[in-house]
Amino acid sequence: MAIELEIKIRVESHEPIRGALRDAGAARVSRVLETNRILDLPDGSLYRAGCGLRVRSVEVLDGDGLAATLTYKGPREAGRFKRREELEVAVEDAASLLSILQALGYGERIVFEKRRESWRLEDCRVELDEVPLIGTFVEVEGPTEAAIDAAMERLGLAGRATEPQSYVGLLAERADKSASDPQVFHFDRPS
Repeated sequence: MAIELEIKIRVESHEPIRGALRDAGAARVSRVLETNRILDLPDGSLYRAGCGLRVRSVEVLDGDGLAATLTYKGPREAGRFKRREELEVAVEDAASLLSILQALGYGERIVFEKRRESWRLEDCRVELDEVPLIGTFVEVEGPTEAAIDAAMERLGLAGRATEPQSYVGLLAERADKSASDPQVFHFDRPS
């Protein structure tokens, strides 16, 4: 069973973190624009159980990245770090996968874009994320709590308040609960 172990912090700007990453000798991996489609059964049972089913499509702006993935996330364990089961597989055709899942009864509940810049700092992956309506964040994912704490220290983020909610949870707070269509959160498009 694969376990996701990470911590998330809301930040005003990514610039100081980029500088700290460069100073620490981190390697920039990629910059992408993601479209995340969160699916659930009609009764909302996945979300109520604290689980998630996501189809992610990625437009790679520079660097490396998978074109699309299917991800299942289990319920979060209590604690300062976000720890939960995460099963993920690369897919070649996100649209066909969505059609299959919809034929099985899953429907889109939330669709959101995310700008993500990925860095590698020793054993940890550092993500500089921007999500419409909710702002900018830094996620540090690693193999152990000690590795994540060490990365946070090197980035000048030790002791900062963490964001316990997922992006989906934060966006769900802003969603129209009465809407039957999926809630869509995307960046403004130039006119």
